[in-house]
Amino acid sequence: MKSILNRKVLIAAIIIGAVLSCTSLAYITLARPAASLAGETSISAGLTIIPPTTSTPKPLPPTPTPVQPTPLASYTPRPGQIAVGVYVQPTTGGVGLRVHTEPKLAADFFSAFDSEVFLITKGPEQADGYTWWYLAASYDTKRSGWAVQDYLTAIPKP
Repeated sequence: MKSILNRKVLIAAIIIGAVLSCTSLAYITLARPAASLAGETSISAGLTIIPPTTSTPKPLPPTPTPVQPTPLASYTPRPGQIAVGVYVQPTTGGVGLRVHTEPKLAADFFSAFDSEVFLITKGPEQADGYTWWYLAASYDTKRSGWAVQDYLTAIPKP
């Protein structure tokens, strides 16, 4: 059996390899741009990357924040002064006080005794030449209405 690798095959392989190497070297040398000459300025190319367009989310409308009301300074009436939040008693000399359903003389009324205690919850209202206050009895919700200031006396909280 003869060997495939003999002298002729080896020489042919070396020649083919040399031709291929020279051809590749010539191609690389000729295809490459010529080096710039001295004194010439080279032009460089810049690369600008433009990002792809994306959808921009719309901002949400602001959520309204509720504003907490600032408490008003509590009004403390002077002793003997009639105001909302003050307890009063009728002072009619025993005749009785007319407590009306509306702040006017022509409205329906009931009689309150001088010993009764009321809390002023509304007022004042001006009508028929008088200053009216809304009185509420804590012991009976039916015993409430408008009374004239002239016949009321402020008392300490019971």
